[in-house]
Amino acid sequence: MATLPETLTEDGTSRTVETPSGTVRYNAAGPAGAPVVVMLHGSGPGATGWSNFKSQMLHLADRYRVIAPDMPGWGASVPATYEERNHPRTVIELLDALGIEQVALVGNSMGGATSLKVAADNPERVTHLVTLGAGAPGSKLFLPGGGPSEGYKLLLAAYRDASPERMQKFVDVFCFDTKFRSPELAKERSDRALAYPEHLANFVAGIGKPRRGTASEDEIASIQASTLIIHGRDDRVVVFENGVKLLSLIPNSTLVAFNQCGHWAQVEKAAQFNRLLDVHLEDLLAH
Repeated sequence: MATLPETLTEDGTSRTVETPSGTVRYNAAGPAGAPVVVMLHGSGPGATGWSNFKSQMLHLADRYRVIAPDMPGWGASVPATYEERNHPRTVIELLDALGIEQVALVGNSMGGATSLKVAADNPERVTHLVTLGAGAPGSKLFLPGGGPSEGYKLLLAAYRDASPERMQKFVDVFCFDTKFRSPELAKERSDRALAYPEHLANFVAGIGKPRRGTASEDEIASIQASTLIIHGRDDRVVVFENGVKLLSLIPNSTLVAFNQCGHWAQVEKAAQFNRLLDVHLEDLLAH
């Protein structure tokens, strides 16, 4: 692996671009002209492209152009109400604004749902797809009553109260391994969330409203992109059977399950996940 420049930091890779959805802040690294990988973060309070995927950006940036946006309503991007948020549309607007024709999409949780919708609606733009802890539509056998999971309830509570103490409860459920449930991580997420109170208020105002910008079963079944589905066996936010259902729906897909892993496989199993990315994306380098 090539030596990476010292500017490969959160501040050193930070950029902004104007889109029809408003200002989008993103982190970008890697050589111009290289295959593009876009990484989409989850919906947790304090989530950003960099905080979710910095390990993967550092790992891939010597071979790929890696872009990790803060989606509208998160991080340093434009605030967005429930009614204004349309993340699949924003992804296409971002690609158009940056002059990018085709990408590999990597999405965690909400970002995985966005990636599935983008790949279904824009097959000519998405060559490869990777989801981590992404949900699948329809009823769930192992989620009694079809209500919100334990982890999602704590996510909602952390939006209502983003203090370090409340965020610690959220982090404790998202991670299986206790070494990742640190007070430092909880404080970092709390600080990022509290820095943008309008994002918190907008999200809370949308709680209980129907999910938007997600793909139907038929749409997911139409996806032709080479797809890698990653799921933690011990995910208490989006239960493991979602990964199995996505495998059953997407024709050209592979499911990898990590035992003793929660909702943040890219954090808890970073080394293993990065190796899987290398294999899944390697044919992009041949073109």
